[in-house]
Parts: sequence; structure tokens; C-alpha cells
Amino acid sequence: TFFQNQNKADIMPVTYLELENFKSYAGIQRIGPFFNFTCVIGPNGSGKSNLMDAISFVLGVQSRDLRSSQMKDLIFRPPGTSAEKNENLRAKASLVYVEPKKKGGEDDEEGEEEKIEEEEGMGEGVMIETGPKTKRALPTGKTTIFSRVITSKGTGEYQINNKSVSFKTYEQKLASFGVLLKARNFLVFQGDVESLARKNPKQLVEMFENLSGSAELKDEYERAFKAKEEAEQRTIFAFNKTKEHKSERRLLKEQKDEAERFHKLLEEKNTLKQDYFLWQLFHIHANVQEREEVVAGLQQSLDEHHAIVTDKENLLKDAKKEASTARGESTTKDRERMKLEAEVGKLEPSVIESSEAIQALKKRLTADEKQIAKIEREKSNHAEKLAQLQIQIDEHQEKENQLQKEYDELKQSESEVGTMSEEQEVRYERIRDAAAVASAKPRQLLQSAVRALESARARAAKVADEKNELNGRKDDAERSMQELTTRKETLEKSLEKTRSELAASESELKALQKSTAEYQQKREKIESQLDQVNNLLRQAKDDRRKDKEEERILTAIGALKRHFPGVKGRLVDLCRPSQQRYNLAVTVAAGKDMDAIVVDTKKTAFDCIKYLREQRIGTATFLPLDSLQVPSPESIERIRGMGEADGRFRLAADVIRVDDEYRRAVNYAVGATIIADTLDDAREVCFSRQGGSSDDRLKAVTLGGAVISKAGTMTGGVTRDDTNRAGRWSEQKLEELRAKKESLEAELEELDSQLGRGSNSSAAKSEDLRTAIGSLRNKESYSKSDLEYTKKKLKEQLSLLKSSKKKFSELRTEQTTAENGVTEASARVEKHRQEVRDIEEKLFAPFREETGISDLRAYDEAIGKAREDFVKKRTEIREHLAKLTARKKFENEKDFDIKLTKANAKKADHESLLEEAEATEEKLFAEVAEIKAQLADAESCLKQAQSREQECEDAVREARNALKETERELSKITKKMNEEESDLMVLRQKLHETLQKARVDEVELPMVDEIAVPDYDGVGELERSESSESAHARRSSHLSQHATQESTVSSHFSQREDSRVAKDRRDAGKVDFSGMEEELKMRRSASEEDKLRKKFDSKISKLSAEIEGIAPNMKAAEAFDSMTERVKETMTDFNTAKEDGRKANETFNRIKKTRAHRFKKAFDHIDQALKVIYKDMTRSSKHPLGGSAFLSLDDVEEPYRGGMKFNAMPPMKRFRDMEQLSGGEKTVAALSLLFAIHSFRPAPFFIMDEVDAALDNVNVLKVCNYIRQRSGDFQCIVISLKDMFYERSEALVGICRDVSSNSSRTLTLDLTKFDAESNGSSKERESRSDKRTIESVDDNDHEAQKRRRIEVGAKQ
Repeated sequence: TFFQNQNKADIMPVTYLELENFKSYAGIQRIGPFFNFTCVIGPNGSGKSNLMDAISFVLGVQSRDLRSSQMKDLIFRPPGTSAEKNENLRAKASLVYVEPKKKGGEDDEEGEEEKIEEEEGMGEGVMIETGPKTKRALPTGKTTIFSRVITSKGTGEYQINNKSVSFKTYEQKLASFGVLLKARNFLVFQGDVESLARKNPKQLVEMFENLSGSAELKDEYERAFKAKEEAEQRTIFAFNKTKEHKSERRLLKEQKDEAERFHKLLEEKNTLKQDYFLWQLFHIHANVQEREEVVAGLQQSLDEHHAIVTDKENLLKDAKKEASTARGESTTKDRERMKLEAEVGKLEPSVIESSEAIQALKKRLTADEKQIAKIEREKSNHAEKLAQLQIQIDEHQEKENQLQKEYDELKQSESEVGTMSEEQEVRYERIRDAAAVASAKPRQLLQSAVRALESARARAAKVADEKNELNGRKDDAERSMQELTTRKETLEKSLEKTRSELAASESELKALQKSTAEYQQKREKIESQLDQVNNLLRQAKDDRRKDKEEERILTAIGALKRHFPGVKGRLVDLCRPSQQRYNLAVTVAAGKDMDAIVVDTKKTAFDCIKYLREQRIGTATFLPLDSLQVPSPESIERIRGMGEADGRFRLAADVIRVDDEYRRAVNYAVGATIIADTLDDAREVCFSRQGGSSDDRLKAVTLGGAVISKAGTMTGGVTRDDTNRAGRWSEQKLEELRAKKESLEAELEELDSQLGRGSNSSAAKSEDLRTAIGSLRNKESYSKSDLEYTKKKLKEQLSLLKSSKKKFSELRTEQTTAENGVTEASARVEKHRQEVRDIEEKLFAPFREETGISDLRAYDEAIGKAREDFVKKRTEIREHLAKLTARKKFENEKDFDIKLTKANAKKADHESLLEEAEATEEKLFAEVAEIKAQLADAESCLKQAQSREQECEDAVREARNALKETERELSKITKKMNEEESDLMVLRQKLHETLQKARVDEVELPMVDEIAVPDYDGVGELERSESSESAHARRSSHLSQHATQESTVSSHFSQREDSRVAKDRRDAGKVDFSGMEEELKMRRSASEEDKLRKKFDSKISKLSAEIEGIAPNMKAAEAFDSMTERVKETMTDFNTAKEDGRKANETFNRIKKTRAHRFKKAFDHIDQALKVIYKDMTRSSKHPLGGSAFLSLDDVEEPYRGGMKFNAMPPMKRFRDMEQLSGGEKTVAALSLLFAIHSFRPAPFFIMDEVDAALDNVNVLKVCNYIRQRSGDFQCIVISLKDMFYERSEALVGICRDVSSNSSRTLTLDLTKFDAESNGSSKERESRSDKRTIESVDDNDHEAQKRRRIEVGAKQ
């Protein structure tokens, strides 16, 4: 078993939890007791998580992990209490812990047991049966009360048995019981299970480091590793320095030996150069003489051809004159033709215009004919039209008579109000008009009174409007005052905020200036480190360069990386041996694969090969990570185990450091190869196992590079190539040093950019802050001005409000006066209206008596509307009748004969115009025909002139061709002569250059006696007169620039009479060629001359190279002695550094071993426990073997440097990653890992918060049964919301919400007594508990019994 086995009665270490004003728990509440397997249940929001927080808080968890930012937030605040009372509240959480009773110690703990039993009744809301059959015995043992207090000030305090202690003492006391605060081996928060299942390999390793305690050695390990690396670097530096000094001493000795050989080679070179120059001068001088004779013959032929060309030019000139005369005649004829064409062009528009006029006149004649026909039609229809008009007139007269008859009938029907004849109605109209005249003056007075009334009403309305407007202005003033007051307050706040921002910006500017100074200090530090790296690189001879092949390979890899992201690099660059002594062995073991290029997929490899082929870069081997065949993990582990047991060999893959991403490539390259220290060890290991199968045989490599293959063949010796390849990892260290240099330079550049470049630099930020400060000061100034303006406006509005109130009282008086005026005006209007009525009554009274109509107004109302309609309709009929009469009169007055006469006259005019236009057109056609005939004659003459011009042009062309032919012959001769002169010039130049080069190279040429030298071309006297100048030219010519020489070549080497050409010829004649070998005087072909010249150049270059390779040092002996002393000093430094490195390595290995041992101890225990626990949790009747889960390490030697993988395979499922498992499967696996971790550092209790949230019913039963089975090993308190989980616990702690106090309350229920009642004995209860497996899902009777048990407990 992986847990501490104890009797069930002795577990239950967490007995009670006492809370005082903690979170949602008001007052003092005692919660418990907690049994071996206790579930906390309750609805959402009741306070379950707060109970979890209380337990976590009392066990040392920080408040920031308990959903609060400060400790004050954890204090319960009763609703309705004052702020002063809330400030005085405090909170406390206590946990009563009972140590499991030790054997033989029962009597010592009786007093504590009695004390705890006395305190059981103190818990509020706890329900415990006290009957003899149902009481559950609480554990006995030493009791410790852990408390944590939050004072009213929000500070925390730790207490043990109500005595204040430090956190360290508190932590140590909990650790003595197995409760580790840092590892949290007692606590699982909500979501921790899912978080554990999602942890990546690195996070799992970090968790195991904290559990195992290996993390405590991390800093010490890093310091030791750094010290080891620094010691190794110092050793390498001392070794390289010693090696450099020895090399310099050896070089000085070689320089001393080579000084004599230098002079010998120099003499041999001078002799060879003399023969070379003599051979060149001899043949060049002879060629110059031959070329001069050929040039003289060509010059004579050239003069003859010049005379022939002159004759041909005269013939061409005469032909051109005749052609010019013919061209003039042709031009004259062409002008005459163009003149006639112009005249035809002028007449054509007139012809076109005449044709268009004729067409227009024809159209007009057609229109005239249509008009005459229309007039004739109208004339024939005129009588019929007059008859129709007479019929319409008769109809409208009949309508008028009918309308009069209808009106008379209407008057008779309204005879009740009286009737009037037509005359009386007319008379009634006149009387109304007279009444209107008689009442005109009273009506005027009435209108004046009405206007006065309207004026009074307008004045009253105006006063009312002014009053309302004034009232509005008063309201506006009050509103403006309110707004200005608000604005004043806002401006004051803004001004205060601006001042605070100004102060903050000024302080930020000071801080930035301070940080700039710190940046400068950091820059100086980086520069110091950069100087150290540069010194190391200089001492290590960093000026070495890779050979061309290495550069080509690196260039090709760089190109592949740019084009294909999947290219990782060469394997040799991606890995390195863990120690330098393995360099050669690893190189030999990997072979050519060490230079292979690692890529991610096979497709990337094919793409790279295609790219190399297309670019013709070369060939390369690729290792695709997705398709490499590597040895099986079982065989690797078997060989590794053999090596650990034997101790004389180790796996080659284990001594290579490489990232996990490229580990597969390393395993492919070295396979299952082992590395032995000596050949004897390798032979014994390999040959002692040859009796087995081929799979059991091993390939071995020694540290010296010897190889024993699986077939038994042995290969020894090391080539220079292997040594160079093995030394590449030393080069890697130099590359790391260079990389560090580049990193420091980049960091320095980045720091410089932060300090002085870009918008984010400190200078820019300082400038921005200064600008912001200036803006804030301006804003402060503007705010002050705005505030003063607002205060001024507020004062003005106050004055306006006072004046408005005063004016309002005045308008109220004016409004009263205006209303009185309206009343008086209304009385006057009524008076004048009565006067008008009296006058009308006086005029209408006789007419009423005459007609008998008492009420004329009633008559107007009855008959007036009908009369108006009658008059209106009669007027319309009479108006239409008048129109018809006028139209008939107009038709009678029409005279169609006159219209017809005018139309015929117009038609005659158009016919005469058409005749004139046709005559004009005929005349124009005749003129155009005459001019076109003249144009045809002109074109015939033009063709004859052009024919004669063409004949002259042909004659000119023939003369020109003849001249060109002659000139072509002349050109050939000239070209040939130029070629000969060019060759001669080249020979002269070559002669000159050869003589100059001989002088520059200080080659002493043999000379003949000056008396025997002939005087060429009579220029000897001239040459002698210029001897002094020539001597000066010879001395200074080698100092002149090559461009100057080329510019003067064409000016004098082409002239035979030039003084310098003659001088070169004279100098060449002075050279004594008698001492030359006859073979060199023989003429050769160009190819043979080139071979001979190359032979001379090769010998001279070889000697020159050999001479240049020798740098004689006359002080080599003195330098050799000095270097010998320096070698002795560096050897002493090297021995000291080597000893320091050995000590640092021993220290590092000791720390590494201790750290790895701690980690492996925890890993092995947890891995083994995980396998057992996961199998137990997934075992069922269908799957009796259960599932499997395991942990695996990436780096077995140093596990904390790599990652860790956690895999689980549920029953009857294949292997998959954790991400591919379902939520329930992940949760079961994570819980198994949690229980396994708990078994390594077991705490006496385990508290979990809703770990069953992601589980289905089957997995809930699995987890629940496992916890119940282990409840005898440790106490488990679980917060759960699933009845299938908590109904199998031993006790329930129910949490509910007290609405009255807005706080949480608790109820405790012991479920074990219901098991006793239903089964009769504890033995049967334990048996049922052991058999309660996953198949109990179908046991409906038992489930119903359990639910009845919970319901009974809830009622109690």
C-alpha cells in the first residue's frame, strides 16, 4: 500500500471547524464533526466555497487565492449596521486537529478527549444523535487548535492553541503533521483537477520539483553549472594561449632557418628574368623591322587609289547637276497640277450648294400643293360648320328658358316667408345698397371702435407677451445662473485636476531622467562585458575563417532555411556531447549522419533536394523527423539498464545533449551504439555476448575512435577528417562566444535606440513630457481665464435677474390698464353697432309692408341661395351663348377665295426659283468639266517630267555605286595598312614596355660596345642630344600612372620618326644577344610562344611565390628566447585552471546527483502509485484488469531539464494523448495522479472542492467507491452537488442560507447510524461497503434505501 495504514477509529484528524464572522458565516459557528469521508452539500450561493476558503485560509493559503484582494474582504459585514461597527469587526477561523492515537498512549490522552467531548455541544446548527446505538465515537489523541485571525485593521495573525506564533512556526507545526503549505498536498480547489490534466510537460516537471524538494537545489545547481562552465572556459583559454605561444616559438625557428634560402632563390630568379627579357627583345625588334617594310609598300598602293577616287567623285558631281535640273522641271509641273486641283476644289462646294438648293425648292413646292388642297377642303366644309353652330345657339337659349322656369317654381314653393316678383327683387337690391350708404358714417364709427378694440386687445396681448417674455428671460437667467454655477464648479475641479496632472507629469519627468541615468549605467556595464568577450575572442584567434567548402555548406543551409521553414539545421549544429572527452566517440558513432540536415517532414526533404538540384548548389543528406526509424524504447531501456549495472559503458544517445524536438534524429544517427572508455572494455562487452542472436549484439565505440560493429569487425585509427569533425564542437563554443558578442551588441544597440532613437526613446518621452507639461500649464492658464470669465458672467446674470424681477412688477400694472381699455372699447363697439341697426330698420320697414314679408333676413336665407345659383347658371349660359354667336359671325366673315389665290401665287414664285437654280447648276457643271480636262493634261506633263527625273537619279546612283566600289577598295587597303600600323604600333609599344619593365624590375641586360651600334635613320645625333632627357625619363617612367602611359601610346608609337620610337629602337640595338641560347633565337608559332612565355612566367611566379612566402627575420633568435619564457608561464596558468575546473566539475556532479536523486525518488514512488491507483479506480466487473496510467521522462539523467508526459489508457481503449480523452476520463486520470502525489507526501486529511463536476454517473461511482475504500487511510472532505456521490459518504455537512441575517448556516448529519439501523451490525455494513462497486447503479432497492436514509436524517 502507498498510504499509512491506520484503524478507522484513529483517523478523523480534522474534527471541527470554528468560524467567527468569516465571509458569509455570521457570528461564531462550529461546524462538524468531520468523519473519515464527509461530504459538504448545499444549493448554489449557500456558502460551500466559503467553507472551502475557510479551511484553506486557516491552513495558510494567501487571501489573494481566496477570491479577495485584501484580508478585510474576508470579514462578514452584517446588513444594516453602521460603518463604525463594520470597522470594528474581526474574523477568525480555527481548525481542531486531533493527532491519531499512538499505541499504548490511550491513558495519556483521556483528558484531551473529555475536553473535546465537552465542547461538542457548542456548535450552532450541529445535529448529533446521542443514543447508545447511534453515537459515533470521536478520535482520541492530542488536540491542536490552529487559528488564523483577521483584526479590524485588516492584518493577519497566526495562533496555535490560542497563542500567537510566527508564520514559520505555524508552517513547521503543520509540516510536522504532514501538511505542506507550499506543495498543498492537502487541498484541491475547484478546477485544480482539470488544470492538472492540462499541464504541459514542463509544468509537470516544475510541480514534481516542488514535491520532491529538488527545486531547493535549483539555484545552487545553476551556480555550480555556471562555475563549471566558467572554469572550463578558463582552462580552454589557458590551453589555447599555451598552444599559441608554442606555435609562435616554432614559427620563429622556421624563420631563422629560411633566411639563407631566401638569397639563393633571389639570384636564381634574376637570371631567369634576364633570359626572359632577352628572348622577348630579340623577337620584338626583328618583327618591328619586318612590319615597317610592309607598311611602306601599302602606302604606295594607297596613293594610287586616292587618284582613282578623285575621278569618280567628279563624274558623280556632273550626274547630280543633271538630276537637279530634272527635279526642278518636275516640281514646276506638280505646282500647276496642284493649282488646277485647287480650282476644282473651289467649284465643288458651289455645285453641292446648288444641288441642295434645288432639293429644298422641290420640297417647298410639295408643301404649297398640300396647302392649296387643304384650303379647298375647308371651303367645301364651311356651310356644314355654320349649320352646327346655329343648332348649338338654339340649344343654349332653350336651357336659359328652362332655368328661369325652375327658379319661378322654387319661389312659389317657398311662399311661407313671402314672395317677390323679379322687379321687387331688383328693388330689394337697390334698397340694400341705399341702407349701406345711409349707415356708412355709423359703420365707420363702428369700424373705428372695432379697430380701437383690436388695438386695446393687441396692447393687452403685447403687455402679456412682454410679461411672458420677461418671465422667460427670468427663467433663462435663473437657468444660466445654474449652468454657470455648475460650470464654475466643473472648472474648479478641472483646474484642480490639471494641477495634479501637472505635478504628476513633473514627477514622471524626474523619474524618467533618473531612469535615463540608470540606462547609461547599464550601457557602461554592457560595454564592459563586450570588451571582455572581445578580449576572449582575440585571445582565441577569432580571426580564423572557415574553408570554402564549409562556407558553401553553411550558405546552402541558410538558403534552405529561408525558403523552407521546416529546415532545422545540421545535426552537428543542433547537438553536442555532454563532455568534451566524448567528442571523437560521438563523431565516429554518428558517422556521415552528423553532417546531415534535419527537417520536419519527408515532403520538406524532397522540396530541399529539388531546390539543390535546380540551383546546382550540391548534394546533402536529410533526416526527416516524421519518418525516421529509431530503435524501440524497450531495447534502449534494456541496454541502458545493462550499462548502469555494468558501469563500463553507456549509450551514445545518453551522452549527447539535444533539444527534445531533435532527439529522434540523434537516436537515428547513433542508434543503440554504446561508448566504452577503452578498447578492452568494448571488446569484452561485445564479444562476451556474441553467442546470442543478432538483435542482442552491440555496436561499440571507444573514446579513442575505435569501432566494434555488430558483425564483430573492428576498425581502428583516426583520420584527420575525423579529428577536424570532432573539434567542431570546440568551434561551437567559439560560436557561442560570438553569439554572446552579437547579443551584447544587439542589446547595446537596443539600449541606444531606447535612449536616443525613435518615438519610444527616453529623449522622445522626455520631450513628450515637457510638451505635456507645457500643455498642462497652458490648460491651467486657460482654465483660470475661463473660470474668471464664468464668474463675471455669473455676476452679470445675477444683475439681469434682479432687473427682470423689477420690470415684471411694472408690466403687471400695465397689463391691468390694458385690460380696462379693452372693456371700454368693447362697450363703444356695441353702441355703434346698435346705431347701424336703427338706420337699416328705417329704410327696410316700408318695403316689408309693401311685400308683406315681415322678416327680410329669413327671406334672404330661404331664397337668397337659390337666387344666387340661378343668377350664376344663367350668367354661364348667356356667356357661352355669346361665344357661339361670335364664332358664327367669325365663320360668316371668312373668305376662302383670297387664301386660295395667295397659295397659288406662292407656288408660282417657288417654281420660278427652282428654274433659276437648275440653270445655275448646269453652268457650274460645265466649268468643272473644263478645269478637269486641263488637270488631266497637267498630270500627263508631270509624269513625263518625273520619268526624266528618274533617269537622272539612276545615273547618279550608278556613279555613286562606282565611287563606293572604288572607296571600298581604298578602305580595304587603308584597313590593311591600319592593321599593319596597329601591329607595328603594338610591337613598338611592346618593345617600349619590355624595356621599361626591364628597367622597373632592375634586370641588368648585357650591352654591346656603343661604337659598333649603327645609327638608325640618321637620328643618332638627335638621340645623343636628348640623352640627358631620356635618362631622366627612364628613371621616372616607372613612377607614372598606367593611364598616362596609355594616353601617350597613340601619339608617338604610330610615328616612325618619333624620338621615343627611335630611342627604343636604338636601345634595343644596344642589347647584346650573343649570349642567348640558339633555341631561344628560333622563330616559333604563336601557340609555341605562348607556351614558352607561360613556362617563363610559371618559373618566375613559382620562384616569386617561394620568395614571397619567405619572410626572413633577423631578430628571430632573440624573439625565440623570449617566447620560450612565455611558454613556461602559460603552462603554469594552464595547470592551475585545469585543477580549478576539476574541482568545479566535482561540485557540480555532486549537486546534480543529489538533485536528480530527490526528483527520481518522488517520480518512482508517484509513478508506481499512479499505476495501482488508476487500475483500482477503473476496475469493474466488465473490466477486472482496469486501465493503465504511467509517467515518462524526456531526460532520465537530468529529469528536471526536460519534460514529463502523463498518459492514461482507460479500459479497452488504445493509447492516446491526454488531450484526446473525454472530460470524465481526464478527471479520473487527474484524480488518480492527485491521490498518487498525496501518497508521496501524505497529509492526514484531503479536502476537495467539486472534483466530480465533470464526471458522469459511472465515473462518479468509481471515484466515490475508491475514496470510501481509502477512507481508512486518510480523512477526505469533499464538496459535492451529486447525490450519487454524497449519499455514499459517512457524514454530511449541509450548508443553507439564513435570509434574515443574509449569512450561511450549517447542519451536520451522521449517515453511519442509518447503516446500523438497516443492517443490524457493523460487520454487515462493512461488507456492503466493500461490495458497493460500479454494478450498484442497477441496485434500485439499495438506492431507494439510501435515499430514505438521507430523508430521515434531513427530517431529524
